[in-house]
Amino acid sequence: MCGIVSYAGNKDVIRRIITGLKSLEYRGYDSAGIAYMKDNKINIIKKEGCICNLEKEINYDDKASIGIAHTRWATHGKADDINSHPHRQGKITLVHNGIIENYDILKKELIKKGYIFKSDTDTEVAAAVIDDLYNENNDMIKAISLATEILKGSYAFNIINDDISDKIFGIRKDSPLIVGISEDGNILASDIPATLHVTNRYVVLDNYDIVVLDKDHVKFYDIKGKEIKKEVKIFANDNEVISKGGYDHYMLKEINEESEVVKKLISLYTNSGKVNDDLFDIRKYKNIDIVACGSASFAGQVGKYYIEKYANIRTSVYFASEYRYQKNFFDNDTLVILISQSGETADTLAALKLAKENNIDTLAIVNRRDSSIAREAKDVIYTEAGIEIAVATTKAYLAQVIVLLLLAIKGINNETEILEDLKLLPNIITKYINDYDYENIADLIKDKEHIFYLGRGIDYYLSMEGSLKLKEISYIHSEAFQAGELKHGSISLIDENFGVIAVVTDKSICDKTISNLKEVSARGAKIIAITNIKDDNFSDYKILVDDYSEVLNPLTVVIPMQLIAYNTAKKKNCDIDKPRNLAKSVTVE
Repeated sequence: MCGIVSYAGNKDVIRRIITGLKSLEYRGYDSAGIAYMKDNKINIIKKEGCICNLEKEINYDDKASIGIAHTRWATHGKADDINSHPHRQGKITLVHNGIIENYDILKKELIKKGYIFKSDTDTEVAAAVIDDLYNENNDMIKAISLATEILKGSYAFNIINDDISDKIFGIRKDSPLIVGISEDGNILASDIPATLHVTNRYVVLDNYDIVVLDKDHVKFYDIKGKEIKKEVKIFANDNEVISKGGYDHYMLKEINEESEVVKKLISLYTNSGKVNDDLFDIRKYKNIDIVACGSASFAGQVGKYYIEKYANIRTSVYFASEYRYQKNFFDNDTLVILISQSGETADTLAALKLAKENNIDTLAIVNRRDSSIAREAKDVIYTEAGIEIAVATTKAYLAQVIVLLLLAIKGINNETEILEDLKLLPNIITKYINDYDYENIADLIKDKEHIFYLGRGIDYYLSMEGSLKLKEISYIHSEAFQAGELKHGSISLIDENFGVIAVVTDKSICDKTISNLKEVSARGAKIIAITNIKDDNFSDYKILVDDYSEVLNPLTVVIPMQLIAYNTAKKKNCDIDKPRNLAKSVTVE
């Protein structure tokens, strides 16, 4: 959520900053801005809307020495030029990811001191706080350190000071910030893709680390102002991982990468027909809480099904945004599994901290190494899905499901048989990408205002993700619904204009599901079924998936659901990779 890029170098400073900023567009934003130092004077340009609007106002020939830039996802104040970052107060200009929770109280105190605010943002308040502290101490490291005692909430700051024309200052708390190091300048950013056009060498900042960089040097300090050493890491991939690779959209590319992701997970975490011994063992726990947000929580629902069925452990799935505000029954037999694609999801990170405060074991399932959740959890499993650019997750979701399945079957009697079935999945994925006409299905639903995704048991859990994917990128109101619950009220919504997509793969309960669908059909709705039942009389349109084992069958519907959403959004000319109002990494609560 939001993106930060700052750079100090000898040439092309503005262009390198904007190049990095463009690489973070996938995170979601509604305005963009840049501040740069030219001839010891700070120039600030910021515009509502896309980075292309900002570029129209930029002179790339300006000889800047340092600069900071930002893509904003609105939290405090509407999306407009004034509320866009960077913000300036006194000698301080900064960009900010996160939320300052006590900004309103601080703002009133600062107004009494003579500060005048132009925006509605919490960020401008933070700039005033740091300016006030700098004026008192004439020391930027000390001012930043003292600010951490005043500002409540989460933040990653990049800061320029009028008095120090060649340096950029940075600090983070609960919002990611990395430093890219090269012989041709140094760069600060909120994610690795923004640094790769400059360097593949990077340092991950921990909470309250302070960094000071110029074109030739990078120095790190702890919160007390003592200089510290940080490990320099190497990003093993290159810019190709964030290219579209010839596909129309990143989402389509990432769907096509799912077969390789499954192969990689099988190779990493299994051997000789068994799940690796060193993969986390969940069998010593009596209760498991899976805590996540959005698609990760729906992956957790599928994981709950597998864990309860094969590991025989009572499992509950909770939305992270609710978890720390509810009554939790922690004991020594409880494991909390935190799932997050980015590893920076603020609600999930807060739930993790709650579990740690109660001395409960925690296991993180994340995609990003060096992320906050990966470093905070007691144990971690990486989904190894690679960088995912499209805001609506595809390959990361499937990778989360596969990891949960491996945890569930580790050590059971038919473990080898299940893994042999799982090895079929990469070819199944390729087949289902290429062998079905999803455009025809998209034509049937693209003009619907409302759609129910219906299923029972694990088919319902899968429907939750299918429905979310559709609403995320096509903007059609879609809800997943337990097919058996329709008749208890919500069937009153059904008529000939209501869209219905049914997932029917679970043979143990399919007769009940079919009866529910008959009720829907009797009220005029046309039913699209994703099913492994060849001869059916319950659907008007069908995507027939192959019939495999009870482990594999649910996974066969993932690709059809994703491609239904993709093709529907494409027909509606939606911005598939960057849906409105959404962000890839949600780092605010």
